[in-house]
Amino acid sequence: MLNDPLADALSLIRNAEQKGKGDCTICPSSKLIGGVLSLLKEKGYIGSFEHVEDGKAGMFHVQLIGNINDCCVIKPRYPIKRDELEKWEARYLPAREFGLLIITTTSGVISNADAKQLGVGGKLLAYVY
Repeated sequence: MLNDPLADALSLIRNAEQKGKGDCTICPSSKLIGGVLSLLKEKGYIGSFEHVEDGKAGMFHVQLIGNINDCCVIKPRYPIKRDELEKWEARYLPAREFGLLIITTTSGVISNADAKQLGVGGKLLAYVY
């Protein structure tokens, strides 16, 4: 039974990266997982991905390019204010300007740098570096 599909998806990506595989398949799919994958693609952590409909929940087929050292969800999903971002970066990321925090906001799923630029807060979802 899946309790957290996002956690399962990120652990699948991390395990495939550690094994040196070129691709992986994430199922079931959701809008949240799709938003996180599009952010990872935009920032250059993964290659292309596509949604494949299988008559149930669907799945994502993700091309890996070997840029992920670690990725994990953050539980519980802490609410953060726009001026608290640096505290959370210091807690979850290994160095300044290295990696990204994934945050869900009213503007959608964005990175910590985009949240600083827009001046918004939200809830922490995951980190990747």
